[in-house]
Amino acid sequence: MARLSLSGIVQRYGTHTVVNGVSFALEAGTIACLLGPSGCGKTTLLRCIAGFEPVVGGQIHIDDRLVSAPERMLPPEQRHIGMVFQDYALFPHLDVARNIAFGLTARPVAEREARVAELLALVGLPGYGNKYPHELSGGQQQRVALARALAPNPQLVLLDEPFSSLDVDLRERLAAEVRDILKREGVTAILVTHDQHEAFAMADEIGVMHQGRIQQWDSPYNLYHQPRDRFVADFVGQGVFIPGEVLDDLSVQVELGTLKSAVPIECSTGCGRCGRGCRVDVLLRPDDVVHDDASPLRAEVVQKAFRGADILYTLRLASGREVLSLVPSHHNHAFGEAIGIRLDVDHVIAFRGA
Repeated sequence: MARLSLSGIVQRYGTHTVVNGVSFALEAGTIACLLGPSGCGKTTLLRCIAGFEPVVGGQIHIDDRLVSAPERMLPPEQRHIGMVFQDYALFPHLDVARNIAFGLTARPVAEREARVAELLALVGLPGYGNKYPHELSGGQQQRVALARALAPNPQLVLLDEPFSSLDVDLRERLAAEVRDILKREGVTAILVTHDQHEAFAMADEIGVMHQGRIQQWDSPYNLYHQPRDRFVADFVGQGVFIPGEVLDDLSVQVELGTLKSAVPIECSTGCGRCGRGCRVDVLLRPDDVVHDDASPLRAEVVQKAFRGADILYTLRLASGREVLSLVPSHHNHAFGEAIGIRLDVDHVIAFRGA
């Protein structure tokens, strides 16, 4: 039985439809992510699941119990959901222990204290119970907010952009730590974010949203290597499109050579398999373009971004088109230098040419 199930969810403000026919289901223990740009409807959808927003179409079930429909809206406090907000929403006048215990007032004192101690250890903050929120770092406040959400043993935890106020280096590390905590607790969770690195670090399944719809619900691996449409291909990961011509079911010719595919090349959803001579746009990821001094193919360095272990190069081809290449940082080339490259493409991603 699914822990959470959405069927045809629609929500609108006035005449503006924000969520448009969203359906998905989560098994117990799954960590999912709603990923998309600002304004795509992901936070509104999360608020519908939490019970903060009504729905005008469709149904939401939690453990086979109907909690939202046009004619029914179970209050948030009756949904047995834990919530981690963007600003953490910790009570500044309460210490850490009392913040965590806020939802446990119906339990005996000894049981409350034991649960708080258990959660402080779980989130890596033993001994912090008498601290106040203003005495904690952003990352520590985030852990306290998570502990408070987990305290009542909810069936489902919702996280609304929980890392957005943290610096970039801390976000991905904390996302991985939060994933470990949720997995240890066996909690089903949904994260909302616009940051794909957070999504990849946390989620088992990701739904990429655009204009109120889920464009693709899939594993992080499939979203990157098998995007279903141009929006997903462009939003997830980095890359550029270059024109190509289909030679046969398993090969396509591009400026840099012939790409071979292990599966028949399809132009895009709804277009079907591409035939010989079909014009396509082929997505090349930075890891598809390999630096190779021995290659006769040359490209000019026009931009470079140092990333520690790697350098992300923007390279201009003979045609004037540009591609990206991720190269180990000991290959430090100058602007304007021509370097050797070759293609190493495991997944040919092609869409019908304009």
